[in-house]
Amino acid sequence: MSPTVHDTKQAPALPPKDVVIQPKWKNSSYYNQGTAVDLGKRSQLGISALSPARVESIEVQKQRALRLFRSKHTMLEKYIFMAQMRTTNIHLFYKIVMEDLQELAPVIYTPTVGTACLEYSNIYPFLAAPGTSDGLYLRKTSTEDLISLIKQYQPFPHHDEPYQPEIAVISDGSRILGLGDLGVNGIGIPIGKLQLYVAGAGIDPRKTLPIILDLGTNNEKFLKDDFYLGLRQKRPEDPEFYETVDQVLNAIRAVYPNILIQFEDWSSEHAFGLLEKYQNKMLCFNDDIQGTGAVILSGIINAIRKVQKESGVAPEDHRVVFYGAGSAGIGVARQIQEYFQIELGMSEDQAKHVFWIVDSKGLVTQDRGDKLAQHKVYYARSDNQGQQFKDLVDILEYVKPTILIGLSAIPNAFNAQVIQCMAKLNEQPIIFPLSNPATQSECDFEQAMTHTNGRVIFASGTAFPSITDANGHVHVPGQGNNMYIFPGLGLGAIRCKPKLISDRMIYKSAVALADSLNANELAQGWLYPSLHRIREVSVTVATAVIEVAVSEGIAQEPQVLGKSHDQLLAFVSHSTWSPQSDVLSASHI
Repeated sequence: MSPTVHDTKQAPALPPKDVVIQPKWKNSSYYNQGTAVDLGKRSQLGISALSPARVESIEVQKQRALRLFRSKHTMLEKYIFMAQMRTTNIHLFYKIVMEDLQELAPVIYTPTVGTACLEYSNIYPFLAAPGTSDGLYLRKTSTEDLISLIKQYQPFPHHDEPYQPEIAVISDGSRILGLGDLGVNGIGIPIGKLQLYVAGAGIDPRKTLPIILDLGTNNEKFLKDDFYLGLRQKRPEDPEFYETVDQVLNAIRAVYPNILIQFEDWSSEHAFGLLEKYQNKMLCFNDDIQGTGAVILSGIINAIRKVQKESGVAPEDHRVVFYGAGSAGIGVARQIQEYFQIELGMSEDQAKHVFWIVDSKGLVTQDRGDKLAQHKVYYARSDNQGQQFKDLVDILEYVKPTILIGLSAIPNAFNAQVIQCMAKLNEQPIIFPLSNPATQSECDFEQAMTHTNGRVIFASGTAFPSITDANGHVHVPGQGNNMYIFPGLGLGAIRCKPKLISDRMIYKSAVALADSLNANELAQGWLYPSLHRIREVSVTVATAVIEVAVSEGIAQEPQVLGKSHDQLLAFVSHSTWSPQSDVLSASHI
């Protein structure tokens, strides 16, 4: 049966004569919703003959778009299709993403965004409608020029109000997912993250700012690629790098003084350096270090609770091996360590010794004989009695861990022998292969289930399919997706306007996520809530963030002060944005 459409003979009444529809809106992806604009408003805009006569609901538009979307043969084709929609009809785009997030999240973000970034210079001309931009491209120049460049980005016509973004996601493309230095092609990550802020937490899309800082690339493939769109130069040394970033951040804050800045996919050394430099100076956080740490901590909390209940393993008896010692790995370790200190009452030294870190050279020890990167020094072991271990199985036999976490970007690093070793050591081995995209994952869910005889407690960084066992029971893999944390964290910060993002705010966001599972999810043994509830979960996380900011005296928004938990929940939930079926109405003009 054909979808129901409005009878075009019954033209809706025109808005009052004193209401003037701005002509500039006819080309706006926010205000002009194509065939959903009624005949009267089309007439006022002077576009009556520029589209077919039918007037459709946004529901009908969605049905058509999904049918075409699902006809695409590859995930990259689907990514391009959705990107085009985002720059032509923003409400339709987010209606589809929000209502079908389980299907769309892997398309607009991981794992497909990794492929999109690798191909970005090739597909860029086909992503945005003419006259629109998908993000802000900055480079080294004077502060005056930077301020001018920043003001050029106007993603949507905004009535008579200037563009005032509330949140920016910025990257230099130096370490995109597990794919390395992609240079300016890394713009796909800030774009994708901000889409998840809108879909997952209800941030107004008109108040988001994706930024790529083009400092060149050390990727020889791109430097020699005729189609590469970034600067064809090597990256600067650290003094010039930090000077340039400082100049850019100051320019952004000069234009938008209250903006929340999220650092995303910077090289490990720079990620820690930038966080250390700016964390207490401006409203910012690093998602790779703090967001990843928080979301994995949440999964670990629920895994620890599960094995304590089902296998009797006391929380203080856990030992954790990290395979991968980059910014994400160390960030996760620090978050989990905070849990052991706060919840279990361990001293810092006791909690630190729960962790063994493994890099490309083996177990990280103080006497290994090589110069350790600064961020690895804290966890370097001194109790190895001169023994050095390189092979992962040997390390597992030596440490006897209960938890194995992978953030190495080395595909299949958790092979059959590794997984079987964990199964031999534990009744319920906790294995988290977290590298993104799927092609870089240390193992997949099927491998983990097969080599532990179904006993694994599993969460990955990318989505893997469920498995049905011989008894017909469906096993759903956990996914430690950062979108469970950063949208709620950002939403909470935007609503309470804190002076900074404190470590306690990050920690409480993880605990709030762990506690957000409902009875049905707990009964199924899940570590994370259903993505279908992401808006609800984000409001919960945001409320926890606000409560910490208020208790620490750094919240600057008067509306959140002196409020109860339930009042804050209502305040946050009522302030979220959702796609609308008719924005070109008198109330929006």
